[in-house]
Amino acid sequence: MIKANDGNMQTLYGGLHLITRVQHPAVKVRTDRLGHPWIFRYRTDEPQADGTVKTLRKYCEIGPSAGPDKLTKKQAEVKRDQFLAPLNKPTLAEKVADGMVLLGPFVQKFKTAHVNAEAGGRYLLKKPTRQKYLIHLDQKIVPRWGDKRLCEIRTDEVQAWLFETCDSWWMMHDLKGLMSTIFAKAKDWGYWPEDRRTPIEKVNIGPKRAVRPRRILTPEGTERVLERLQDPARLISETCADTTTRISEVMGLKLKNVDLGLGCIHVEQRNWRGDIDSPKTEGSKRTLALGRLVDRYKTWIASLATTDAEAWVFPKRGDRSTPMWDSGVRQQLKRAAAAEGLDFEGFGPHSLRRACITWGQEVGGSAIEVAKNAGHSKINMTGEYTLVRLRRQDELTRKIQDLRSGSEAPAQTGGGP
Repeated sequence: MIKANDGNMQTLYGGLHLITRVQHPAVKVRTDRLGHPWIFRYRTDEPQADGTVKTLRKYCEIGPSAGPDKLTKKQAEVKRDQFLAPLNKPTLAEKVADGMVLLGPFVQKFKTAHVNAEAGGRYLLKKPTRQKYLIHLDQKIVPRWGDKRLCEIRTDEVQAWLFETCDSWWMMHDLKGLMSTIFAKAKDWGYWPEDRRTPIEKVNIGPKRAVRPRRILTPEGTERVLERLQDPARLISETCADTTTRISEVMGLKLKNVDLGLGCIHVEQRNWRGDIDSPKTEGSKRTLALGRLVDRYKTWIASLATTDAEAWVFPKRGDRSTPMWDSGVRQQLKRAAAAEGLDFEGFGPHSLRRACITWGQEVGGSAIEVAKNAGHSKINMTGEYTLVRLRRQDELTRKIQDLRSGSEAPAQTGGGP
């Protein structure tokens, strides 16, 4: 037996012991099977959880010794040698690449080389994603799978674990996605065979299920809630409700991002609880028209009494060098909605963005136009945000009924019937 001395590798593979042997079994004809195949017997070693190795004796069928596709004995021996080559002289690197590393130690490498990795002085992952990953890794994944080798993780066990421990579809989705990323990095870094499917690929968590019913306020109800707010909370909320912006994008605005002459804002960064970074996706960098909010922005910016292009549009009270956080706006929105009897679970700036996406299509905007405004990279995401309100359904139904009854003649666009 041999054992590697490298400390990092020792940690990753959990003290895996390897047996070195040279096998050269004879190739024989098996006459009791169709085609009289060439076969040979060999030994293979399977690592156990305690670091030991269990030896199993198996046989391998190479190919027919009779018939139109028969192999000569020499050809069969060549195939035997090719098959046995990796078994005769296994190296630690070969075993590690076969998924023998322990998930727990591998996660530590995953954190360093991916979750907390930096390039050019900037993290590769956004702060919300990093924090979510670290919480899931430390509280969910490592406690359950940390002492398992990658090759020991089974699809059915992962699926059962998700169903047992997650109280929402979205939690299952997040954990499955994170485990998929772990295995993807294992492939990239040579700890999992590139041509082998991972156990996560076939995990089935069922169709998407919302934690709570998706709701938005009516335009009238939204206006009643917004009228209860004072600036800057009102202007921030109106921007979300009128332009499809995420609140983090509004909180990340600087004076240089507001063009009052053109009546628009340029979304180029976001502020998530003090973490200033680029927007969620590349498509989220966009220009959005302010419409009637231009005069509101003129008044608010004038109150800042600065022309510094780098100044925050919505600075913290008492410290204009730092942008506001979104928590205060969320609290004020909830209180205003409750005062109007319109509050519901999940109501906040994001539901205002969802409402704007819905209304944008109701007033005639195409799904593509609204998707561009919302910064969605895929139009099906816009579909997820869109709610078809009952009033809109009734309007469409009546138009269809008018068309069917002849009250509204369809436009003739061709010579067909």
